Amino acid sequence: MSDVQLTSFAGQPALALRAPDGARATVLLHGAHLVSWVPAGGEEQLYLSPTAKYGHGSSVRGGVPVIFPQFNARGPLPRHGLVRSRSWEATESVVRDGHAIAVLRFTDDIATRVHWKHGFEAELTVSLAGKEIDIELAVTNTGDTPFEFTAALHTYLRCNELLKLQLEGLQNHGFEDFLNSGVAGEQWGDVLTFVGAIDRIYHNVNGPLTLRELGRRASISMSGFDDVVVWNPGGDGVQQLADMPDEDWRRMLCVEAARIREPVHLMPGEDWAGMQSLRA
Repeated sequence: MSDVQLTSFAGQPALALRAPDGARATVLLHGAHLVSWVPAGGEEQLYLSPTAKYGHGSSVRGGVPVIFPQFNARGPLPRHGLVRSRSWEATESVVRDGHAIAVLRFTDDIATRVHWKHGFEAELTVSLAGKEIDIELAVTNTGDTPFEFTAALHTYLRCNELLKLQLEGLQNHGFEDFLNSGVAGEQWGDVLTFVGAIDRIYHNVNGPLTLRELGRRASISMSGFDDVVVWNPGGDGVQQLADMPDEDWRRMLCVEAARIREPVHLMPGEDWAGMQSLRA
């Protein structure tokens, strides 16, 4: 490991980032998991469950979990892949050109090859300044055989009241609705509102999204990710989650940059990168 200086968050080693303008973020080495983002002069933008579980083998509820090389249970691998509950290496934490930047890396090992035989390197870069944060996931095929993968940045956004929240930018996009057995549908209205549970994958989303509530607005844009997952467990579903208070389903919405319907195909030596940018 390099001479990167670590701090502690919930008893876990972490990188604390702070830009010259006061924007700050915290990234756990566990899963390269972004657990906090506070823009300059602003307030916390990410939801993190107060009853989240930490430590080896745990998946932290909230923040931005990294999903790779399989989304959810759509394949033979463990749910949501192999890297979100493992320790990553912190390779860089610097301030450059006014941005606070952190880079974390995960390389395949014996434990991943038990499930997935391929050689790979995953790198997460977090860069923030002012009101914006960029989260980039890069994957390199370091082995001698081609492979396919799906991936996502499983972003939990904080809100004051889900029932008053609006998400704009998904109109005319088809989706899979997993509360309705994966039945296909299409978003007709220009504003998506919420009355409870939602679990959809929207396809071919190229433009930016806007999240609005009274007195607050956030924009979400992506590159390299073609799908957007919109998820909330609702009042009934949250009761099945041991690591989330029952009332907190109204305090968050997952809007996830994802690559699901068309997996990424990498030949030996090739790489891929996808980015999600959030602006408060």
